[in-house]
Order: sequence, then structure tokens, then C-alpha cells
Amino acid sequence: MSKKIGILTSGGDAPGMNAAICGAIHAGIHAGYEMYVVNGGYYGLIHNDFKKVEIDFADSALTKGGTIIYTRRLPEFKEESVRQIAVDNLKKEGIDALIVIGGDGSYMGAKKLTEMGINCVGIPGTIDNDIASSDFTVGFDTALNTVCEAIDKIRETADSHKRCIICEVMGNKCPDLTLYAGIATDADYIITVDKPLDEKDLLKVLNEKYETQDSAIVLLAEKQYSLEALTKLVSENTPWDTRNDILGYIQRGGSPSAMERVNAIRMGKYAIDLLGKGIGGVCVGLDGTELVHRDIFEALALPRNKHEDLYEVFESIK
Repeated sequence: MSKKIGILTSGGDAPGMNAAICGAIHAGIHAGYEMYVVNGGYYGLIHNDFKKVEIDFADSALTKGGTIIYTRRLPEFKEESVRQIAVDNLKKEGIDALIVIGGDGSYMGAKKLTEMGINCVGIPGTIDNDIASSDFTVGFDTALNTVCEAIDKIRETADSHKRCIICEVMGNKCPDLTLYAGIATDADYIITVDKPLDEKDLLKVLNEKYETQDSAIVLLAEKQYSLEALTKLVSENTPWDTRNDILGYIQRGGSPSAMERVNAIRMGKYAIDLLGKGIGGVCVGLDGTELVHRDIFEALALPRNKHEDLYEVFESIK
């Protein structure tokens, strides 16, 4: 292995990505490597957008949300000819090891690059928490705190008007943000891929709660049901003055939480340790509090945790 390691972020941004970058740069430089960042993810690889960085660059990034080295999607990276351009550019720069921070699509690119001679280690960076090989992904804790803060504020204005407010929460196909936020904010009802809408049950719950509460909060995981249709359903079949709100991109922003920073820094250092041992084609993750790594293909094949115990917790506090 050469003495040069690159870092890129790919796919959707997530708070804590910069902390992972920081951890990797510190660990890499202390281990004697020259550290490079790739601006704009895989797009930067094929456009030769590399920059050598030092400790001060890492320190400037730690507390910032998003990713200081930018990110964008590049569907064409699935094509071997496009990946070959990236490999050639990396080799010209003398970089033969890469840390890839992103989601499952980013992982696949990392595995393919490893097969083409560039040793890659993936770090799970996504607010959705949809990487099954890690109990928690970089970005999830901060996004969850953002969601909870927003819902707490929405509850206050709902109390003032005796309203039901239906909030759409991000997460793509993974319901974790909605489920965890539902428990943490004492939401009155949640709708996810694992708890699909039961119209009769929803209306029964909301009609009963109207007699005893000043507000009702329903959390809807995105892509599960039409927000407008759900608002109309509740408005026409309950006494509640009903409104809706899409939390949207606010969930991706913000300075990473303390725990986010600690875990991301640990993952960055761990990725450097693995590359130093010549290990590639793997992704790192958290198993409880322990750092682990798995082959990327094996990790992507793992089934999603459906958190049946947490759904029981949610029901128990209703």
C-alpha cells in the first residue's frame, strides 16, 4: 500500500460526515499517511478533483453539519468504463486506498473499486439509519434530535389551537426516524412500512384523544401514504382542526450531536486502521458500542431490523 489515502462522501449528506473525515485525517496523518480528500464524491474521482489536506483542515470540519468535501450522486459510476477513469486518476495521484462515507449505493461503488485494485473501506453516512450492518449510522442521532425538537415545537402550537398536526418524516424506505421520534415525542400515532395505515384504528384513536387532549400528533414516514389524503381523512372524520407539515431538509442539517461526533471519529480512525492492515472491500459499523467490519456484499445482504420491541414500547405508552 502507498502512503496516500483518499476520503470521499457520496449520496445524501448527513451530519457527522465531517466528524468521520476529521477522525480519518487525524488517524491517517498520525500513522504516517498523506491524506487527500475527493471533492464531490465519485464525480470528483472521474474529474480528478483531489486535494491534499492537513490537520487544520480536519479541525475546521468537526462541528459542521453536511459535508465539507461536497457530495453528489453519479449513477454512471455503475459502468465499469466510468470506474476505470476513477481508478486511473487515483493511480496517477498515487492513491490506492479510499474511505467512502455514504449509504448502500456508495458501498457498492466502494466494493467495485476494491475489485479493480483500489482498497476501499465504507463508513455508513445517512440520516435514514438504513444500513443493516450498523446499529446506528452517521447522521441518524443528529437527525433524530432535529426531528424531536421540531415536533416538540409543533406540539406547543397544536396545544394552543386544539389541533391535530400530521408530520411527514424522512427516512426513505427505513422507518427508524419515525419510530424513534414517535417514542421520544409521545406522538399519538405513527404510520410506517412496518405499521401501515389502518384507517379505522387511526380515527378511533384520534376521536378518543379529542376528549382528553389539547393536541394530537401523527407521524407519517415518507412515501408510505399521501400526506394530503391523510389530512383530509382525519379532518372529515374527527372533530380535530387538522393541519400537516413536511419537516423536509431541515432533518439533514445542523451541527452533529456529541455522540454523533464521537462515533463518527471512531469510525474514521477504524477505517484507517483497516486500510493499514491491507483490508478493503469492507464497511465499518457499530454493534452496540463495539466497532466491527463486514464484507460489503455481506453487509448489503443483511435484513433490516424491524425493531418489533420498539413498536411494543410505542404501543405501551399510548
